[in-house]
Amino acid sequence: MKLELNDICKTFSNGFREIKNMPLTRRIPFLVVLLFGTCFTDVPASAQDKTDKIDQSFSWAKKDTPGCVCAVSQHGKVVVNRAYGSADLEREVPLNPNSVFDIGSVRKQFIAAAVLLLVEEKRLSLSEDIRKYLLELPNYGQKITLDHLLTHTSGLRDWTGLLPLANGNPDALTLILRQRGLNFAPGEEWSYSNSGYVLLVEIVARTSGMPFAEFARQRLFEPLGMKSTTYVTDMTDMVKNRALAYEKKKDSWKLDLYLGNDRGGGAILSTAGDLVIWNDALTSNRLGTLVSQTLQEPATLNNGRKLGYARGLFLETFRGVKEVWHSGGAAGYHSWLGRFPEQGISIAVLCNSDAMAATAMAERIADQFVTYEDSQKAPAKTPPALSGDALAEAKNKEGLFFNERTGEPLRLVVDRDRFRIAGGPGLVPVTKDRYRRLGAFVQFMSQDEFELHFLSPDQLELKSMEGKTTRYLRAQPYTPTAADLQAFAGRYQSEEIGAFFDMAPGKDGLLGRANDAPGTGFAFKPVKSDTFQLGGVTLRFLRDKAGKVVALDYSNPVVRNIRFTRQNDLTSHR
Repeated sequence: MKLELNDICKTFSNGFREIKNMPLTRRIPFLVVLLFGTCFTDVPASAQDKTDKIDQSFSWAKKDTPGCVCAVSQHGKVVVNRAYGSADLEREVPLNPNSVFDIGSVRKQFIAAAVLLLVEEKRLSLSEDIRKYLLELPNYGQKITLDHLLTHTSGLRDWTGLLPLANGNPDALTLILRQRGLNFAPGEEWSYSNSGYVLLVEIVARTSGMPFAEFARQRLFEPLGMKSTTYVTDMTDMVKNRALAYEKKKDSWKLDLYLGNDRGGGAILSTAGDLVIWNDALTSNRLGTLVSQTLQEPATLNNGRKLGYARGLFLETFRGVKEVWHSGGAAGYHSWLGRFPEQGISIAVLCNSDAMAATAMAERIADQFVTYEDSQKAPAKTPPALSGDALAEAKNKEGLFFNERTGEPLRLVVDRDRFRIAGGPGLVPVTKDRYRRLGAFVQFMSQDEFELHFLSPDQLELKSMEGKTTRYLRAQPYTPTAADLQAFAGRYQSEEIGAFFDMAPGKDGLLGRANDAPGTGFAFKPVKSDTFQLGGVTLRFLRDKAGKVVALDYSNPVVRNIRFTRQNDLTSHR
């Protein structure tokens, strides 16, 4: 009987008793292995090196801290599935490859696939008005299609930007259906909106005649063998092997999970191993050609411009290699799922805190498995530090600018001698008055390249690579008097959100308090005439023909111009 090395290794792993009971002639191969150390592992040396480097990358995760689980597959075969850190700090339960996480917005590709399955069966149509399926949706005077929802081009306000203001904590669907306005005309722009995917879940449920959770189980998870994946609508349900999520608070950890209405009608809970199964299924078209290809087909705006987003998936190149990916965040949970389809590489990283970014960890893993076209072409993570005249020029250009057409703000800053859009991509000087983008900023221009051109110190143009030009004007200094501030005081009501603001004069701006919240309110600073800001929130006050303040428009990065109508002055509420 011929013995292969793998057989010998397997026998060693079962213990020495089996060897001891063998006849001498059969013991010899095992004794040779024992003497010369041939069989230490069944993992090839190169693979072991990669695994060791991955272990080093996650060395920050200890048994008494949250951590991550990662999985890697090559050409459909799982080659890494490892866990680091704790799933439950209170009970000292370690993470393991079967730990289940809330995958956040990674779920969008599953929702998109469910929609496309019904499209393939001709029970839905990508080009039909969604009011055919949602009769209670307001008529915006413009057609919104299923494809607009799938590609984040609908113009629907993102419900996550509305919820902090909403009175009574309504569910996401109710809040969306209250809205009477859009951020922009459907198909004209791209802006990441969770609202579209809340509506898609509802449309799938109504069309299929079953809850979305059941549809996903029957049509997606079970057929693909994703045994640990579920769609959950009640986050308080018992889920085996669930990892808890945490937020770091000084020297301790606090639980950090979304429950109830904060979850937007449901979540997908899954494992890293199940997610690479999903990725490999898309690569091999196991859901059918129409579903797999349409999921990965670039979205197109009305002007014909193709985007770096498909349907629940981003389409990019990473160091010259095609990459299909999406990240997710849900309170303390952070996730990344991506593929390099041309090389058959799939990576999933699921973390239960933000101690280290899941995306950054995924990139470290990719470095071990992906063959890049040219490692020297790796995109810089930050713009280069400026000095001398270039730094002086950037500092002269700092400031707040407003879109000439929509009134949306754009703030330019110098941070650690680097020029950038505040909260967004870095800017690299091309000439004295021209700067190009460096680094992705999803909410700004959907992964597009662009250039800033200063026409004057107070005026600039943002030009995309496709030629679209947007003009911005610098906000002029505004220092309101005490009488000016008093003119804004009063209560402002929004029926769309079911909320109200009380505005009162502050020390050098306005104090805004929503829905009778305790305290004096938040301080909004004047940034230009009749316009005040706090962080990413902008309040623009409107006047009638006589010059009296009659309303305010509220905006944040994912919500534009929600109208709050002035009810009366502040004194009637004191």
